Amino acid sequence: MQHPVEMMASTNLPASFAAARQFMVDSQLRPNKVSDPRLLDAMRTIPRERFLPPHLLPLAYADQDVPLGDGRVLMAPLAFARLAQLLLPVAGERLLVVAGGAGYGAAVLAACDARVVAVDDDEALIAEARSALTALGFPVTLRHGPLREGAPGLDLWDAIFIEGQVAEIPDAIARQLKPGGRLVTVLSRGGNGVAVRAERPRGQAGDALLAGLAIVPAFDCATAVLSAFDFTPHFEL
Repeated sequence: MQHPVEMMASTNLPASFAAARQFMVDSQLRPNKVSDPRLLDAMRTIPRERFLPPHLLPLAYADQDVPLGDGRVLMAPLAFARLAQLLLPVAGERLLVVAGGAGYGAAVLAACDARVVAVDDDEALIAEARSALTALGFPVTLRHGPLREGAPGLDLWDAIFIEGQVAEIPDAIARQLKPGGRLVTVLSRGGNGVAVRAERPRGQAGDALLAGLAIVPAFDCATAVLSAFDFTPHFEL
């Protein structure tokens, strides 16, 4: 069976969008430390415009977040690419995308041969994602549910990508990461965003996964804040 990226490469796509993808890779990604060949190939080939409504097509390859309504965005290409490279998806891994939105990020990670499940709390975005992913042939599983809860009830994940800027990493999501697994997101720090890679130490299991992620800052990164991850008050008696 032909890989979805290979299928798209052999399709006659609009020349202007194909040129824009190549320009995105050459002018935005490569000069800014994005070097993973699988990631570059996926982003050179996957049509970002398929994940946007018609009136936003001119912004598909702009170096900016593209607003999708209700505070949600299609993340800027460079920010997304650097975060995806920090995650370093491995072929065959089980990977959870939280706040998958319109599905572009999930498609890119699936093109890197990860087995991807994407969760979102916005049914309209899920419908758009399903339409685009099905049309392009990506076997991404989509789930509807609260973002802070991740994907409860499934096996633990090799990697988790929270696709947006968050005030905190909820314990409910941290518990879903395998020992030895990793999580990438953008944490809000003093009004700024910092890309982080959080790793679950090996040897922890069960309820011990409640805390203890080793969080390493990687680079400054600003993107839209996911309000669902605002700090929750903790009351003590």
